[in-house]
Amino acid sequence: MYEQDLVKILPDYIKPKVLKRMNRYNKWEYGYNEEHDIIVISKTGRIGEIYEIQNLKIALPESENIYSRSKKKEEQYWEKIELHKDLQRIKTIFDWKEYPTEFKEKWYEYIDDEFKKREEGFWFYNNGNPTYITGTHYMYLQWSKIDVGAPDFREANRLFFIFWEACKADDRCYGMCYLKNRRSGFSFMASGEVVNLATLASDSRYGILSKTGPDAKKMFTDKVVPISVNYPFFFKPIQDGMDRPKTELAYRVPASKLTRRKIELGTKEKELEGLDTTIDWKNTGDNSYDGEKLKLLVHDESGKWERPNNILNNWRVTKTTLRLGSRIVGKCMMGSTSNALEKGGDNFKNLYYESDVTKRNRNGQTSSGLYSLFIPMEWNYEGYIDTYGVPVFETPKTKTFGPDGYQIKIGVIDYWDNEVEGLKNDQDSLNEFYRQFPRTEKHAFRDETKQSLFNLTKIYEQIDYNEEVRMSGLVTRGSFQWRDGVKDTSVEFMPNNNGRFKISWIPELQLQNKVIVKNGVKYPGNEHVGAFGCDSYDISGTVDRLGSNGALHGVTKFSMEDVPSNRVFLEYVARPQTAEIFFEDVLMAIVFYGMPILCENNKPRLLYYLKRRGYRGYSMNRPDKVWNKLSVTEREIGGIPNSSEDIKQAHAAAIESYIENYIGQKGDSYGDMYFQRTLEDWAKFDINNRTRFDASISSGLALMACNKNLYKPTQERTTKSIDLGIKRYNNKGIRSQII
Repeated sequence: MYEQDLVKILPDYIKPKVLKRMNRYNKWEYGYNEEHDIIVISKTGRIGEIYEIQNLKIALPESENIYSRSKKKEEQYWEKIELHKDLQRIKTIFDWKEYPTEFKEKWYEYIDDEFKKREEGFWFYNNGNPTYITGTHYMYLQWSKIDVGAPDFREANRLFFIFWEACKADDRCYGMCYLKNRRSGFSFMASGEVVNLATLASDSRYGILSKTGPDAKKMFTDKVVPISVNYPFFFKPIQDGMDRPKTELAYRVPASKLTRRKIELGTKEKELEGLDTTIDWKNTGDNSYDGEKLKLLVHDESGKWERPNNILNNWRVTKTTLRLGSRIVGKCMMGSTSNALEKGGDNFKNLYYESDVTKRNRNGQTSSGLYSLFIPMEWNYEGYIDTYGVPVFETPKTKTFGPDGYQIKIGVIDYWDNEVEGLKNDQDSLNEFYRQFPRTEKHAFRDETKQSLFNLTKIYEQIDYNEEVRMSGLVTRGSFQWRDGVKDTSVEFMPNNNGRFKISWIPELQLQNKVIVKNGVKYPGNEHVGAFGCDSYDISGTVDRLGSNGALHGVTKFSMEDVPSNRVFLEYVARPQTAEIFFEDVLMAIVFYGMPILCENNKPRLLYYLKRRGYRGYSMNRPDKVWNKLSVTEREIGGIPNSSEDIKQAHAAAIESYIENYIGQKGDSYGDMYFQRTLEDWAKFDINNRTRFDASISSGLALMACNKNLYKPTQERTTKSIDLGIKRYNNKGIRSQII
């Protein structure tokens, strides 16, 4: 059974008494409510349901005046209401002024009601359910003309507009970074919003950027302008220039109207008032809109900016166009699918993850200032949305039809699975399909296989399998601690959702804390079972507070013990506040499992720490040299250098061999490597720039430690003649002769 996790309704999130009291006096203000950590998008002073969309808590308006197109539940759905034919004949506000007062009074209430819906949103019954759409969404559905005519109502778009309204309401937010699937309608929705806002605001500027200048121009001429042209007259401001301009849409009084004749005839100044607001587009570049002041910036196809254009650089520039000092005065509506990482997708990926609402600075803002939103493809895939705009996730058991009247015979999940199955033999085509129609964020940022050192097909097979099984019960997060808090005794593992360790196997009790003591020196008792690899760090903090993570991995090997063979069973990728905390974490892990550890010795503090605590016997020597060939330092603390080209190649070969043998699909089964972060690290690994790949360094060292016999140096064999005193004879001829 498919379980959606895009939106959650939070019942009783606010105490009922508080909610009732605040609603009674219309006390809920539009914007961020710090006391309850919610964003109120209601403009009536009253709120109803609390939605949580991608960790953002949003308070919807209280339901009222719910429209219904029919009394029958099954006939209740969204339907655009056509403008009355009497009003269709009126094209501009100047035409309206010519009509008699009696005619205009007949339509004042209707026009006022449309402006109210535009401002506060709209409630309607959808298959018996009271459904709220924002004012922006209403304008899009009711009054925006797109390539197919009127847009369809989709639940995915409803949630999109609710999230967008929260971005507009929150004074800490610069806008949204929307990760989408193809044909989701973002370009039209963004075009509808820019026209909606621009036709309300005075003395303002609105901008459009896309992956190229021609794409931005096409969005302007083919989407923005037609929406503006087809607005009803009461929403359409006075426009200057051509009806269908190519570069700028200007809502201001045309100069031609300020003629002497018209002034002499007594034309009132107020009749000639315009908004003095413009919408335009710019060519793609890092400095586009630099120095401007914008109320809204539409960033279309922002995940497809190819080098040298850089969306990250552009956002750093354009972000300043949306603020005055510390006050945010404009918003950015950014949305895109992602290119392959090498084709600009990496910059958009970074921007997306810098927009995580759960990670804020002391000003309450995300790193980018934007709020990230991802809507999985199953929510918004054409042909798999029913009459009520609801996605058909699973194959329907009864007849189900889309808004176009065509029957939907298969669920979108089954359809997607079938497509994936058909592309499994062509990994690059599969990855492109994932990027275009992602069900997870990881799908959206899939890279091409051509640039990878390792077998990406197998890595992604394993990643997909792990996501499918959701690793429930397969991976446990937790922490290690000394029993009763007494160091250098025995270690215990404690499950903890905030722990830095992830493990997929815990040894039986008789194998835990197994140690051998020789001549007062401690040695690991389970060296025959497996080993650890570690990528350490020496400095607790860096100036930028970033620095690389410390990484630790544990791997088993074949043994006679009741232990899973050739499994990566532990992943640790973190940077605690001090290096000593990391060292102690590592020490407790190797003691608990009773396994040796192979570390790079270019950052030796960990190795000295182990020696000082009496655990030098746990630190492996480099396997490629015999004892008498080791340096003084290597004899003292162990470890392996990271500078040798031979070591680099051996390290990469160890990972490559493991992937080929134990990762991905093998017949009807899959590998048992469940650590997504490490798999993704392998997928991106660059042997010429290894420092960024902590998990790869650590896991590769663990694999080398488990197979140390492969790296033993070959001894030069010399043969020496030994005289045993035995005579040799030549027996040719009649008489034997001594040789």
